[in-house]
Amino acid sequence: MAYPTDRPATWFVTGTSRGLGLELVRQLLERGDDVAATTRSTERLVAALGGTDTSRLLPLAVDLADQAQVTQAIATTEQRFGNLDVVVNNAGYGYLAAVEEVSDADARAMFDVQVFGVWNVLRAVLPGFRERRSGHVVNVSSVVGLVPFPGWGLYAAGKFALEALTESLAAEVGDHGVRVHLIEPGYLRTDFLRPVSLGMPRSTSDAYPAVREMVEQHLAMPGTQLGDPAKVAAAIITVATAGEAPLHQLLGSDSLSLAAGRLEALADDFDASRDLAMTTDVIGAASAGS
Repeated sequence: MAYPTDRPATWFVTGTSRGLGLELVRQLLERGDDVAATTRSTERLVAALGGTDTSRLLPLAVDLADQAQVTQAIATTEQRFGNLDVVVNNAGYGYLAAVEEVSDADARAMFDVQVFGVWNVLRAVLPGFRERRSGHVVNVSSVVGLVPFPGWGLYAAGKFALEALTESLAAEVGDHGVRVHLIEPGYLRTDFLRPVSLGMPRSTSDAYPAVREMVEQHLAMPGTQLGDPAKVAAAIITVATAGEAPLHQLLGSDSLSLAAGRLEALADDFDASRDLAMTTDVIGAASAGS
């Protein structure tokens, strides 16, 4: 079933108290859609939407790492609005550190949000989507989910995992009438690179001066990013309403440029791997049984 046109659509959006998630919720409400919005602080979300009609908003304080809370949030959404059409997994935060500097606790906390939280949402929504043969999952990744940078190992690891599970999901649920997309923006002009949305290691090593320089450059970046969060939110709505986007929807000129460079680097690696790769097959395996 395509995006509904005979009634307001119902959206379930995670990570909505600031940045892209907040802008998406604002635009959806202005469209007249119904929106269930998860956040760590419903008070902050409602305050940030000042001036916007929130009569169609269901703010939900949800710990995405808690399956029971997520399942209840989905049930509450369907009870309130009678439908659920689009799920946007947007919750996340940045983290800048060399791989060696990332603690076990910080790594697990990141995956709780970027991977296990998404999985909790998917487990809660997919049975209903399959039964209705309708629904749309939009997972917000990042160009860093395609192009890992030094100092971004933890964040990139979470986004790489999100990319993998989303590609598998798309192949699994297409026959059930469920659509799936990845959104891969570049740098957005939000609070993402400010301390309020950015994790840092408790201790660092002098062994990684290039990472320290990169961190300083990124901390100085807010206000100069190319991406407009309002335009990215509008693009997400277009992906949901038009139904013509590719599985990997890049957004932003920087995202396109970085991804193109990654494709070239991978092609070079594949070509350089060819000779050794061809030496590792079992001799005669291709013709066995013929």
